Amino acid sequence: MTPPPLDGLRFAFGTLSVFPVRVTRWDREAARGGMLCAPLVGLALGCASAAVGVLLLFLGGSALLAAVATVAVPAVLTRGLHLDGLADTADGLGSGKPAEDALRIMKQSDIGPFGVIALVLVLLAQVAALSQTYGDSWARGAAATVISATAARLALTLAARTGVPPARPEGLGAAVAGVVPVRG
Repeated sequence: MTPPPLDGLRFAFGTLSVFPVRVTRWDREAARGGMLCAPLVGLALGCASAAVGVLLLFLGGSALLAAVATVAVPAVLTRGLHLDGLADTADGLGSGKPAEDALRIMKQSDIGPFGVIALVLVLLAQVAALSQTYGDSWARGAAATVISATAARLALTLAARTGVPPARPEGLGAAVAGVVPVRG
C-alpha cells in the first residue's frame, strides 16, 4: 500500500527539521516518501537561512555577519543533525581503526578531535564562501544558500537508493537505507 504523499512530507520535515509537524507513520513506505521529499526540507531551510541573511544585509549588517547568521540558521532548524553527522563521520574515519571500531566511535555521543577539526573547518569555509558571495550581491548569497541547502538534502535522497546499505543495522540510517528505488 502506498502512503498518502503527506506521510512522506511529514516524515521528511519531522526527521530533518524542527518544524512542528506530526509524523503519523514511521515505516519503510513513509521513509521512501520522506527521502524523496528531503530536498523540499532543504529548500525550506535554505529559504529561511537566506531570509535571515538578506534581512541582516538590508538592516545594514556586514556580509560577514549575514554569512554567520545564514550558517547558524540550519544548525538551529535541524538541531545540528547535519553537523553531528559530520563530526561523527570525521571521528570514525580519522580514527584509522577497522570498520567495526570506527562505527563504534561514530555512535558515541561525545565529539573527538577529528570531529572538532572538521566542524571548525567546514563552518569557517561556509562562512567565508557566503561572506564573499553576499559581498558580491545579496541575491547571489541568497541563491547560493537556497541551492546548497537543497542540494545537501538531495544527497540524502541519493544515499537512500536501493542497493546502498546502512552502516549499521539500527538507527535512522537503517530506517531509510534502500527505500528510494533506482530506475533503470
